[in-house]
Formats: sequence, C-alpha cells, structure tokens
Amino acid sequence: MEEVEPAVSGPKRPHDRVPLSKLKEDWTSSLTAKVGFKGFGLTPEKAKQTVKFTIDDNPQEFKNGSVVLAAITSCTNTSNPDVMIAAGLVAKKAIEKGMKIKPFIKTTLSPGSGVVTEYLNKAGLTKYLDELGFTTAGYGCMTSIGNSGELPKEVNDALIANPDTVVAAVLSGNRNFEARIHPLIKANYLASPPLVVVSALSGTVDIDYEKEPIGVDKDGKSVYLRDIWPSRSEVQQVLKNAINP
Repeated sequence: MEEVEPAVSGPKRPHDRVPLSKLKEDWTSSLTAKVGFKGFGLTPEKAKQTVKFTIDDNPQEFKNGSVVLAAITSCTNTSNPDVMIAAGLVAKKAIEKGMKIKPFIKTTLSPGSGVVTEYLNKAGLTKYLDELGFTTAGYGCMTSIGNSGELPKEVNDALIANPDTVVAAVLSGNRNFEARIHPLIKANYLASPPLVVVSALSGTVDIDYEKEPIGVDKDGKSVYLRDIWPSRSEVQQVLKNAINP
C-alpha cells in the first residue's frame, strides 16, 4: 500500500498514466519531444515563451502549461461521493486561506446526478465550490465531449494569435484526446475532482506539488498541496453526516 500514489493521465490520451510526483518531469519532456502522444515538438526557445494579454484592463499572462480550463465533469469520478466531498473540502480550505483562481481560468462543475448537489449542499460545501468558480452548470458528460463552451474571449484571442502555445485543461472525465476538450487546448490531463480544484488554484501543470507552492494565502505565505488536502478521516466525517444511505 505504501507504493500507491496519486496519478493523472495525459497529456493526450486517457491511458498514459503519470504519477503526480512525475508530472513536472513528464510535462517538461513532452514540450520539446517530437510531435506524438507524448510530444508537442516545440523548440527550446518556444518552450519558454509567455503570452501577455488583458482582462478587464488588468494585465494577465500565461505560458506553456498554464491551465485555462478546470472541470469537474461527469463520468465515474462524479458518482463517487468520497472524491466529490474531497473536492469540496479542498475548495473550503482554499477559501479559508484566502486563495483565488486566476481570472482567465474557466472552471465548471457538471456532476452526473442531482444527488451530488444534494449532499454537497447538506455538507455545506457548495458555497466554497461556487466561490472558486465551480458552479454547477448542468448534469452529465460535458467537458469530456467538448461541451464546456467557449473560453473567455481574451484567452481565445490570445491563443489564436499565438498558435504554438500549449495550454492545458484538467478535467475529471475519462477522455482527453487532443482538441476533444477544446480545439485551442492542446494538452489535457485527467485527474480526480479534488486534483482538478488544486490544478485550478495552481494554474499550471508545470509544477512539482511536493516542492512547489500552489499559491499564497491572504497573508502572502506560500500554500502547498499538503496544506489544503483533506485527510481520509475528514472526508469520512463529512460523508457520515451528509450521505443518506
């Protein structure tokens, strides 16, 4: 059991498993590897590029690996109360620390059933997901089949103007083939619902979650994944009070 560790899948196929501890390494190598299931074929110079733009007159920028879409979307993941409650607890801990998501990241929540909404409401977690932008947009497989809608116009325009930029989507669905999620998003990683929230907070897949912070709190102090990840006992306690057999 001690060898079990979190994992994601990507950046182009659901069966390409990536241990979370190897995500940064996998991403970095994929950028300059030849075009294929594990490669985007960028030159070393292109791999370091940044794109600047504005939203509501506020300067923004993203780079290769920046997350522009984070979606908790229906498939088997959203039928599992454990991971949905865990996602809500991650959001709660982040909000309590004063953390925010970058304005250019589109966030969506589309559970597979209204039962999910009921137990998130009963657990008092809906408001925290809402505050981070994970507001329920509907029920069913949305993002996995490309039905998350358009990105913010500013992001869309910036990606069209910089077609070599490889931004990312992180979703809890079961399909992540290139351009299936959105035609302008070349990299797509599958992750559990709580990791989707974490990815939105960090804003990048170019990160070592063990060593690098995912953001800062209201006092400007670094926040790491371990600081907002709920324990098994926390999840079970909420489940005990929120789930009606």
